[in-house]
Amino acid sequence: MMTPKLVLLAGLTLASLMAPARAEEPLHLTLGLQESGTVQWEIAAMQSLGLDAAHGIELDVRPLADSRAGQIALLTGTVDVILSDFVWVSTQRDTGNMVTMVPHSLAVGGLMVPEGSAMTGLPGLAGKTIGVAGGPVDKSWVILKAYYNFETGDALEDKVSARFGAPPLINELLASGGIDSGLNFWHWNARAKAMGMKEVLPVSRMLQGLGVAETPPLLGWSFSDETAAEKTEALTRFLDASFATKQALLEEDGIWAGLVDLMRAESDATLFSALRDDYRAGIVTHYNPNDVTAAEQTFALLAEYGGSDLVGDAETLAPGTFWAGYTK
Repeated sequence: MMTPKLVLLAGLTLASLMAPARAEEPLHLTLGLQESGTVQWEIAAMQSLGLDAAHGIELDVRPLADSRAGQIALLTGTVDVILSDFVWVSTQRDTGNMVTMVPHSLAVGGLMVPEGSAMTGLPGLAGKTIGVAGGPVDKSWVILKAYYNFETGDALEDKVSARFGAPPLINELLASGGIDSGLNFWHWNARAKAMGMKEVLPVSRMLQGLGVAETPPLLGWSFSDETAAEKTEALTRFLDASFATKQALLEEDGIWAGLVDLMRAESDATLFSALRDDYRAGIVTHYNPNDVTAAEQTFALLAEYGGSDLVGDAETLAPGTFWAGYTK
């Protein structure tokens, strides 16, 4: 890993190459970010590289306890921007809360099994116990149910014993033999991989099997239509800085040395590499608001198999879910 001094020098070089020079006063945005979320990595990298200042944006970052707290903060106007998922944004628009988004990450989870397990995917699930991070309407669980039904004609919930719990608990049960397989979020799967477990069926492959050729951008920078109209330039500068930071995280290994504490991988090189590599695999490099086919197809699947508990009364993605005011 690079020393802090080398990381800083690399950051200064990248900032000068990747951002325009701005002499005017910076514009302001208030971000609400989950304290334990991996989104913190991008913002920390952005600020250490000086890409926020270089793009003429000043960020007021408010810590949030969880995703629900972020959604409340956004809807009450406490913050300008949060990270949320396109299903929530779409359902909000359907209920009159005009929220929109620009993609942030393609990272998805997958089905994990312990080291030495003979399970290779769907065929080994029947009669086994599966741990699921979240609850019965977790999106990965709904997609797995859809894929199982498509491949076998059976209802997965009738064939397995499902245990729902927090992501750390799912990994603990997987490591201790308390469950036969686990369906977890990508960064918890990366931690499981570092412990010797293996991913046998990523959610991206489930979606491909269901006819969704490209992985949809599950998470995105989310904000109200009102903020988009009143702070268009500030949002544009922030999104430009965000994409510049993503490119740096994708290409420059040295930047990651400054994130090791946030990643909670201080003394584990294997874990550090797993988290970095899986994060990079989900980085969004471009955005066309007219290219939303993958999100539309995925939403339709979630509506069919997750029902109103997940998507409300809607069967299709709401128009305007993805902000038309920005392209990359």
